Amino acid sequence: MVTTGADLSTVRRVGVSTVGLLIGGATAFVEFGYVVLTAPLLLFPATRSRAFAGARVLAELERRRIAKYLDSEASGDYAGFRALQYLAVRSIVGGLGAGIFLLMLFGTIGGVIMLGQVLSGLPVGGTDPVGTDSDWYDPVAVLLFGTLLAFLAVQGLVGVASLDRHLAQHFLGPTSQELLRRRLSFVTRSRAEVVDAVNDERRRIERALHDGVQQRLVALGMVLGRARRSSDPDRTDELLRQAHEEAQQALLDLREVAWRVYPVALDSGGLHGALESLAERSSVPVTLTFGPAGQLDTAIETVAYFVVSEAVTNTIKHARADRIEVDVSRTGGVLVVSVRDNGAGGARPAGDGLSGLARRVSAADGRFTVDSPPGGPTTIRAELPCE
Repeated sequence: MVTTGADLSTVRRVGVSTVGLLIGGATAFVEFGYVVLTAPLLLFPATRSRAFAGARVLAELERRRIAKYLDSEASGDYAGFRALQYLAVRSIVGGLGAGIFLLMLFGTIGGVIMLGQVLSGLPVGGTDPVGTDSDWYDPVAVLLFGTLLAFLAVQGLVGVASLDRHLAQHFLGPTSQELLRRRLSFVTRSRAEVVDAVNDERRRIERALHDGVQQRLVALGMVLGRARRSSDPDRTDELLRQAHEEAQQALLDLREVAWRVYPVALDSGGLHGALESLAERSSVPVTLTFGPAGQLDTAIETVAYFVVSEAVTNTIKHARADRIEVDVSRTGGVLVVSVRDNGAGGARPAGDGLSGLARRVSAADGRFTVDSPPGGPTTIRAELPCE
């Protein structure tokens, strides 16, 4: 017979779980005693906090036991009162486990005694009144009875382990009301951050129009005025050429500002097309890797685009990089956007641009990280839920 690695792994897992249930059965008596002894302390505010603190210590021990032996992680985000409730209920479950182990011990001892009687030819239960030998069905009865007890014991331990995991998941974590309160607080904070981000973007667009497009239009008007006043045909042609260049550059600046408001390419070519257009306009070479992303919501595409756009803009302005790598992929229900450059590093997440991106991503229930050690490289990553 060949024993596979899977078989050994199963046996090991069963053994580890059994040890965990044994420990849980022993700690159940400690927990029950603690609940009984600290119950009077709950009547007085001065001692209530101490009772809750001790309950948290015992609950943390149980949480670690369940994680180590029963392979179930429970949240550590719970209050002291929840910990005391957990101990009160878990002590009963642990007591059931301890009772099953005691029954298994007594059953094993009784089974050994019965087996010895059968092998000695004595009737099960000892010598009968007339001293006859054991009946033929005694070994069968012992085997069937032992198998039934073993099956019930195993099922009982499986049930105790399941209850242990369920109780930890239920009590050792925030309540549904607490989760709702946190979600409401998060939505309120995100809404305020979105308003701030929109206002920041409006100020940046105003600066871009004032310092870029408006200045070029002023220069264009001055050049055209000089051309009108000039009486030298060659000088007039030169001024008209300058005016044409200024008009072309003003058009490019205006188009750049319009793209900052909303990239029209998102509507025509989707996120992939918009990022390709962004890469083509970049003065630093951009390598774009776009994996299968499926159908994406327009709001998610917009956030992803601005993450890449802002990251590329910051790299061009500040990083002194000569290469930018953009990677967009989808893992399950999460769109992962990563922008990496080989620049000088030292990007500040608290800066205006990156903090605004963080607020955009947070408003979409996403996760935003910046890894930019001094000397580089810099990696900006956004994870956006897209289901």
